[in-house]
Amino acid sequence: MIQISLPDGSTLEQPRGVSILEVALSIGPRLAEATVCAVVDGTLRDIRETLTEDCTLTLVTTGEPQALETLRHTTTHIMAQAVKRLFSDAKLGIGPAIEDGFYYDFDVAEPFSEDDLERIAEEMGRIIDADLPIVRKELPKAEARELLESQGEVYKLELVDELEDETISFFEQGEFIDLCRGPHLRSTGRVKPAAMKLLSVAGAYWRGDETRAMLQRIYGTVWEKTKDLEDYLWRREEAARRDHRKIGKDLDLFSIQETGGAGLVCFHPKGARLKRQIEELWYAEHERGGYEIVSTPHIGKADLWSISGHLDFYREGMYSPMDIDGVDYYIKPMNCPYQILIYKTRVHSYRELPLRWAELGTVYRYERSGTLHGLLRVRGFTIDDAHIICRPDQVQDEIRGVYAFSLGLLEAFGFREFDIYLSTRPHEGKAVGEPERWAQAELALREALEARGLPYKIDEGGGAFYGPKIDIKVRDLLGRSWQCTTIQFDFNLPDRFDMTYVGEDGAEHRPYVVHRALLGSMERFIGCLIEHYAGAFPVWLAPVQAAIIPIADRHTDYAASVEERLREAGIRAFVDRTSERMNAKIRNAQLQKIPYMLVVGDREAEADAVAVRLRTEEDLGAKPVDEVVTMIRNLIDARSLELV
Repeated sequence: MIQISLPDGSTLEQPRGVSILEVALSIGPRLAEATVCAVVDGTLRDIRETLTEDCTLTLVTTGEPQALETLRHTTTHIMAQAVKRLFSDAKLGIGPAIEDGFYYDFDVAEPFSEDDLERIAEEMGRIIDADLPIVRKELPKAEARELLESQGEVYKLELVDELEDETISFFEQGEFIDLCRGPHLRSTGRVKPAAMKLLSVAGAYWRGDETRAMLQRIYGTVWEKTKDLEDYLWRREEAARRDHRKIGKDLDLFSIQETGGAGLVCFHPKGARLKRQIEELWYAEHERGGYEIVSTPHIGKADLWSISGHLDFYREGMYSPMDIDGVDYYIKPMNCPYQILIYKTRVHSYRELPLRWAELGTVYRYERSGTLHGLLRVRGFTIDDAHIICRPDQVQDEIRGVYAFSLGLLEAFGFREFDIYLSTRPHEGKAVGEPERWAQAELALREALEARGLPYKIDEGGGAFYGPKIDIKVRDLLGRSWQCTTIQFDFNLPDRFDMTYVGEDGAEHRPYVVHRALLGSMERFIGCLIEHYAGAFPVWLAPVQAAIIPIADRHTDYAASVEERLREAGIRAFVDRTSERMNAKIRNAQLQKIPYMLVVGDREAEADAVAVRLRTEEDLGAKPVDEVVTMIRNLIDARSLELV
C-alpha cells in the first residue's frame, strides 16, 4: 500500500500501482468525471498514469489552468491526426500547448495554404465528432524506436534517442499514435469545435536551429467555452493593432536592417528621444536611491569570462572570440564581471558597505535567427544593470529595498498589475555552488517577497547558474505579461573573484552580491511600452509633445514664436511647415500619436493664443499660449497619464 496526501491535509491509503483516475473514483464518481489531469509531487500527470510511491496528489478539474493546458495538448494531437489523414507523407515534429493556444510542426513537401487550414479544421471536426478514446501506452525504448522507424518519423526518433527513460510513453486515438508525455483528455469528443480555431501557419526551423530543416508550424487556439474563444480573438486582433514593429515603423521610432545585422536595433531620432526620457528618469531615480553610476567596456579577455563562469555555463549565448595581440577577447554578454573588477581595485571596509553601482550597459548575446522578434528578442541590448555589494547582515534589507524600488519605477510608467516569480536552483550540471547555500539564498528572497505581502509563484529550476532570483513581470492593457525586473542573489561570483572586505574584527570577510535589472532590456521595455500604449505615450514620454499647425503660410512666423516658447519650457514641439491643408496636418499629427495639435491663425496671433486639439480628436478651443505651456508642463512634471 502507498500513502497519498491530498490538498485538504487528509491521506488516502491505496494499493501500489493504482491509477490516478482510480484514486479519483475512490473519492467520488462526480469528482472522477470532472478530473482532467493531476499534479503529483509538483509534476503535471495524466490520469491514466499509476502511482507506485507515497506522494502528494492534487486532482485538477475543468476551469483550472492545468486543465486548459491538457485541453490544448489534446487538440494538438487531433490536429496532427487530421494532417496525417490529409497529407499522409507529413512527418511530425513537436506539438506543445503554449500560452493561449497550441502549435504543431510538420515536414511537408509544400507549405500549407489557407485552404489547407480550412480542410484540416474540418477534418479535426470529424475526429472530434467520432469521440475517439485516447489510450496511453508505454513501450520499451527499443520498441518505441521500431515503431517510429516503421512510420518514418525521423524527428520523433531524434527525440527518443535523447531520452534516458527505459520506457517511452505514447498516446493513441483511432489510427493515430504519437510520442508524448501527456497529459490528455479521455477522448477526442471532449474538445468543443465551436471553441477551437486554427489561426495561422509559419515556417519554423527544427528545434530553432537555422541549419536544420524548415518545417511548417500551424498555430491554433482552443478554449473551454465559445465565449472565451471570442474574447481571445478580440485580444489577438487588438494585439496585432498594437504590434510594436508596425507602430515603430509608422511612428519612425526604430529599424532593424539586414545590412547592419539581424537583431541589432537602430533608434531613429524620435525613438532615441523616447529612450532618453526613460534613461533620464532611470538616472534620476537611481541617484535619489543611493546608487552610483559606473561604465564598463564592451569586450573582455577570455580570462575574465572564465573566472566568472560564463565560458563554462553560458558559452552558447556568447559570440566567438576575437584575437587581439594573440589573446582571445569576447564581446560581453553580461556587465557583472567588470563591476566586480572595479570593486577589487582597492581594499574595502565593512563601513563602506553596501555599495550600489548601476550602469546602462550594452551587452551582446547570440540568439538564433528564428527566435528574433523586433525589439523583444534581439542580439544587442542595453540592460539597466546594477550590483549591490553588501555584508551578509545587509542582504535582507537590500533585497527588500530593490523590490520596492522596482515596483515604484514600473508604476511610474503606468503599470499597476504584476506577476511575481521566485526562480530556484537549476537542474544538476546547470548551477554552481553548494545546495546549502542555494537554500539559504532562496530563503532570503522568499522572506523579502513575503514581507511585501504580494502573491508570487515558484519557477522550479529557473534560477541563473550562480544564484536564485526574483522575476517581476508587468501586465499590459491587454493582460499580457512582460518580463522586466530580475533580482538575483549571488554567492558564487564573490568566491570566484575572491572578493573581500575588512570586517569590524580586522579580518577579511566575503561579501554577497545582489544583481538586479529593474526595466530589464531597454529595447524590450520600449517594445512593451509601445504595445501597452499603442504608440500613444503619456505626454512626458511622447517623442513629440506638440505639433504647431499654421493655417496659412502667413501664420508661420507666429507659429515659430510659439514653438520657441514651448521649447524654452522644455516641451518637445515643432511647426508643421508642409504645404498640406490644415485638416490634413491635424490628421497627420493624430496618426503620429502627438498629444497636442496647436492650430494658429489670424485670431490666435492677435490674442497670443493657440487653438488646442488633442490626439483623441477632442477640441479644447482657443487658449492663451502661457496657459497651454503651464498645462503641458504640469502634466510632464507629474508624469501624468492624462492629456488635460
